[in-house]
Amino acid sequence: MSSFYTIDWVDGKVVMIDQTKLPGEETYVECSSYEDVARAIKTMVIRGAPAIGVAAGMGIALGALKSCAEDRAEFVKEVQRISGVILKTRPTAVNLSWAVNRMLRKLGELDGNIDSMKAALVSEARDILEEDIETCREIGRVGAGLISDNSVVLTHCNAGALATGGYGTALGVIRGAVEQGKEIKVIATETRPFLQGARLTAWELNKDGIPVSLITDNMAGYVMQRGMVDAVVLGADRIARNGDVANKIGTYTISVLAKENKVPFYVAAPLSTVDYDCPDGEHIPIEQRDTKEVTHIAGKNIAPDVSVLNPAFDITPHENVSAIITEAGVAREPFSESLSKMAKQ
Repeated sequence: MSSFYTIDWVDGKVVMIDQTKLPGEETYVECSSYEDVARAIKTMVIRGAPAIGVAAGMGIALGALKSCAEDRAEFVKEVQRISGVILKTRPTAVNLSWAVNRMLRKLGELDGNIDSMKAALVSEARDILEEDIETCREIGRVGAGLISDNSVVLTHCNAGALATGGYGTALGVIRGAVEQGKEIKVIATETRPFLQGARLTAWELNKDGIPVSLITDNMAGYVMQRGMVDAVVLGADRIARNGDVANKIGTYTISVLAKENKVPFYVAAPLSTVDYDCPDGEHIPIEQRDTKEVTHIAGKNIAPDVSVLNPAFDITPHENVSAIITEAGVAREPFSESLSKMAKQ
């Protein structure tokens, strides 16, 4: 499954699929500098919390590789500056800062000459990618146990291979269930305003031959009320210590509908998405994006000149979450305890 790749390191460049062009074009962007990578993250050429974590690591490695610093102190200072630029690209997904901090820790451990330091940072970035893919496969294996045969799963936004280094978190659970021989059908929300569900999730699942039905966001209540959904599985951009979840705008609404209709609501995410320093959802920053994402579709204006709100994420309270699926196992309430235990494993 997933015959394409989201991001890779190829001949000293970072190559990533351009998600703004999907599903119409499957084209790849070559990033030759850390500025190119930062721009790709900011403009959502690459998106999804784990994927931008991988991109952050590779962007720092790319900047380090191009450095002309002649001594360790100068090199360290330059890589720290590059890391600061990458860190400012998007505020909500904690995987980005997790990856930046991991690269900086590696930098601090290096005592060799400049060439060996550059090679070590490139190796670390590539390790982040490989570990992400394996982590997603483990999330898929763990989560598949929660999905019954002949189930219909509703998902929101895109938490698939495109949102990760490969395989996916929420879609990884679905792929894991399919690989176990289960018959699974998926209902994907279109996910306004950026249409990640319509453009990306439907494309991924269709590419893998997994049956998918596309609905508009405001149809979620209809399908759940009529018993057409057996489980909700989606990803996360940041999970607070108490289990509150920041995910694509509209997730909170779906969680309320799932709770009302007694449909299990599962969040699939790596432990790197858990922000143990963040006590609850009130402390998670919410990115506000360009209002034209709401007023325009494919470059065409669809609305009059009025005030527009465009928060990219919302907060789902932990009480609405049935379980959080991670590579270390399934966390349940009280999440402050179960997630903390997983961090110590």
